[in-house]
Amino acid sequence: MAGAVAAAVTVAAGCGGGAETATPRTRLLQVGLVYDIGGRGDRSYNDAAAAGVDEAKRNLTGLRVREVEAAPGEPAARKVERVRALAEAGYDPIIAVGYSYAPALARIAPRFPRTRFAIVDEPTVSGPNITNLLFASEQGSFLMGAVAAMKSRTGDVGFVGGNRSPLVRKFEVGYVQGVKHVKPRARIRIAYLADPHDLSGFDRPDKARKTARRMYRAGADVVYQVAGASGAGVFRAADQAGAWAIGVDYDQAKSADPAVRHVILTSMIKRIDVAVYDYLACVVDHTVTSGRVVYDLKRGGVDYSLTGGRIADVQPRLERLKQEIIHGRLKVSPG
Repeated sequence: MAGAVAAAVTVAAGCGGGAETATPRTRLLQVGLVYDIGGRGDRSYNDAAAAGVDEAKRNLTGLRVREVEAAPGEPAARKVERVRALAEAGYDPIIAVGYSYAPALARIAPRFPRTRFAIVDEPTVSGPNITNLLFASEQGSFLMGAVAAMKSRTGDVGFVGGNRSPLVRKFEVGYVQGVKHVKPRARIRIAYLADPHDLSGFDRPDKARKTARRMYRAGADVVYQVAGASGAGVFRAADQAGAWAIGVDYDQAKSADPAVRHVILTSMIKRIDVAVYDYLACVVDHTVTSGRVVYDLKRGGVDYSLTGGRIADVQPRLERLKQEIIHGRLKVSPG
């Protein structure tokens, strides 16, 4: 992937939506990166952020990065402590991967006004030193729904979410719109692995496998998973059922266990890697600003993968839908 993020950043460039943050200090940048549950190695959400940091270390001078992972089932106070410890140790900027860090940033960022913070996928926390890296996940998921409807032979498809949070609901909402746009009478089976504030659903592959297996046995032949590390269970279920699955965040036909890559039709790529790289490049260039930066289809922030050639037959139609969204002829509601 070397060089891919650096190239893509020219498409998705943007350093914030508000006033410029605290004046950068001329010294080695000590970057703090706090992962969500699953951490580096989840082959999905966190790995996308890790890829952006890795590319930044290769291409930007003067960066030293400390990565800290969340523990399964940890209390919210641990995230506050994690962010506080990095700020007190002088790390600047600090990048939080995932909406679960919103309370931590809301509490810690005001106490460290000269430290720059960024948070992925969370629009509600704000401040003069906070940049929100956001994605039009509903647009990319619309395309996944369209693919599912085009490739389904049974007219029966599924969706498995890690938890019932507003973030994951955006994926579901876009997916349902895409399915119905292509096949209005399709049946859509929807299941979540945990309640809105329970992050364990993103690290329960066995539960995801059982959930997806029930969908396949009931008649679904394509299932879209938005479940972090739990997605591996959906892929295993698809393999066992001789059916299809759709990946998320990363091109999972490249990153998933090689034994199940053949079941992955496509993936909704969310360019967290580009957003993280872009943010760090702006910090280095002294151009970073606070506020929201939204990465959508037009900006190259969400997209679909073609690895394996499994959607080659429907790709021209899919591309037309993508262009209609980009040019505003087709509206996708975020929910």
